[in-house]
Amino acid sequence: MSSPINKPGTRGLSHVIDACGYSLRGLRAALKYEEAFRLELLALLIMLPLAFWLGQSLLEYALLIGALLLVLIVELINSAIEAVVDRVGIEHHELSGRAKDIGSAAVFLALLNATVIWGLILVQRFWY
Repeated sequence: MSSPINKPGTRGLSHVIDACGYSLRGLRAALKYEEAFRLELLALLIMLPLAFWLGQSLLEYALLIGALLLVLIVELINSAIEAVVDRVGIEHHELSGRAKDIGSAAVFLALLNATVIWGLILVQRFWY
């Protein structure tokens, strides 16, 4: 029994299949329209083999790869925020600017997180 605030639609396995389709459509849109996402995906593709070379345990692999995936995740959320704000209107509004700036700050922190993780594992591997 669904509540009135839930969207009507499929349930069970059909819902999961539909959700996967929406996710793939979102990834295609990010690849087509978002330069930052394409650059970060390229960085992931280059750094993924390096993660397996640099890491020395399953935990280190998880940290190195997870940090890269987190950047993509946050970039997708930031892009979604920007799309919604732009949909509402292109005129400057303090709250619109704030939303975009906060989304950008989240991407910055995800990149900083990846830099710290990769940096610390590099230091541990080559200087300790």
